[in-house]
Amino acid sequence: MFQLSIKFRNFADHLSKKIFSMERTKYIFVTGGVTSSLGKGIISSSLAKLLQSRGFTVTIQKLDPYINIDPGTLNPYEHGECYVTEDGAETDLDLGHYERFSNTLTSQANNVTTGRIYQSVINKERKGEYLGSTVQVVPHITDEIKRCVKLLGHTGKYDFVITEIGGTVGDIESLPFVEAIRQLRWEMPQDSLVIHLTLVPYLSAAQELKTKPTQHSVKSLQEQGVQPDIIVCRCEKHLTTSIKSKIALFCNVEKTSVIECIDADSIYDVPVLMMNEGLDKEVLRKTNMPINTEVNLDNWMNFLQHLHNPAHEITVGLVGKYVELKDAYKSIREAFIHGGVANETKVHIKSIHSEYVTKENVSEMLANVDGVLVAPGFGNRGIEGKIIAAEYARTNNIPFMGICLGMQCAVVEFARNVLGYADAHSREMDSDTKHPVIDIMAEQKNIVNMGGTMRLGAYPCRLDESSKLYQAYGSTLISERHRHRYEFNNEYIEEFEKHGMKMVGINPDTNLVEAVELENHPWYIAAQYHPEYKSTVANPHPMFVGFVAAMLKYSGK
Repeated sequence: MFQLSIKFRNFADHLSKKIFSMERTKYIFVTGGVTSSLGKGIISSSLAKLLQSRGFTVTIQKLDPYINIDPGTLNPYEHGECYVTEDGAETDLDLGHYERFSNTLTSQANNVTTGRIYQSVINKERKGEYLGSTVQVVPHITDEIKRCVKLLGHTGKYDFVITEIGGTVGDIESLPFVEAIRQLRWEMPQDSLVIHLTLVPYLSAAQELKTKPTQHSVKSLQEQGVQPDIIVCRCEKHLTTSIKSKIALFCNVEKTSVIECIDADSIYDVPVLMMNEGLDKEVLRKTNMPINTEVNLDNWMNFLQHLHNPAHEITVGLVGKYVELKDAYKSIREAFIHGGVANETKVHIKSIHSEYVTKENVSEMLANVDGVLVAPGFGNRGIEGKIIAAEYARTNNIPFMGICLGMQCAVVEFARNVLGYADAHSREMDSDTKHPVIDIMAEQKNIVNMGGTMRLGAYPCRLDESSKLYQAYGSTLISERHRHRYEFNNEYIEEFEKHGMKMVGINPDTNLVEAVELENHPWYIAAQYHPEYKSTVANPHPMFVGFVAAMLKYSGK
């Protein structure tokens, strides 16, 4: 009887441990080597999609090694687009990929920079929280990194937290993050793993794929105390079995843990490629999670079917001052893909640098486009070109969409050319204008610090039920994300509406004008908010869906 009792207790302990291990959050770290821009964000997003499709809850965070507190003050030439979350965090553009793939909201906790880590540690030191200890990179900085990594896991909402480490292994800036990973792997050996993304280049002269860069990259990671569990190899030619075996042998991983990631036509193909390579199964096996459910990618596959087999094609002119940088308007470009698929249409984007648009050449620069989008931004450079593009779309009945500064340009153009205020402008561009149709928000007037102080995040907006915008949304009350300091000057509302520009979106709490629309125009809609931030594969944004539909109608297709 005593022996039976012991056996039962041992079985119960084993069962409880097994259940507990399945209930604990698993942490996946994604590092990169050889070169930047290999696509760690896309791999992280693709893995999250696959795990979600098996019924798991997943979130992704980005650890960025730069010392800026956030990307909010970074020039797009330095860092591409600044993405904004629902809670008003200015974050890395990869968070946009996370949301577009997973359809799961991110927050301030999903993007952590070296600047934020050091700021937090220094604030604690000033408060005396370290009890007089000498504050050092190890353990104080690494402990703060670990705290930030575990923050999302401690919410109890997620089975997996995927953490992408910015930069490449070997960068001086990344060393504290890699050290924190080493410690976490030691502390949670059963609940964490490392995926290392690397490059296997093809040398056309030798007609060979070369594994040496991958070997050196992994060796560099090992020298810092971290052994990757899975190696994902970016390549332009398929990896042979012998190459996979060679990488496995020299990098101390199983053959099944060498995953091919060949160049794809679209980033949205990558989840399927990773599924075919078994990345999700390998992650589940190594974290002792069940693999008893099939991947359900039916909706995703339907999206890909329409993406690769469009019934129509149109061209939109994207007018901005960073158009030579694809990452500068990343969310807008992706939103056009989503809106296009919803209309079974491929949207070609014609990039038009606003600095070079003049009254003399605007018809040439906007020739053969089915619509015009004036992009968001800050500063005076290229502003007149945006205003001229807005006028051209208005006077030629070309479908038009303005976002943030794009809306402000449409307002300034209308004030100048319809209301007759030749000097009308935004106070951001001309502080002495006699007709500031765009003015600084009252709460922004005494702000000195630039970073994180704009009107950021989601705010409500009430739509006019007689508007095209309402028809697009199908709802009276909406919520959209913002990133601005200047707003429509309400002193001019009556004049604008009298002449045909309607204020169709109003914040119900502050009466701030959120969206304007022209009467007697096929589609001329501009918004102070950023609709592109909320467009995902699962939920294409209604403004982009409506805009693409308007362009289709305009083109006669």
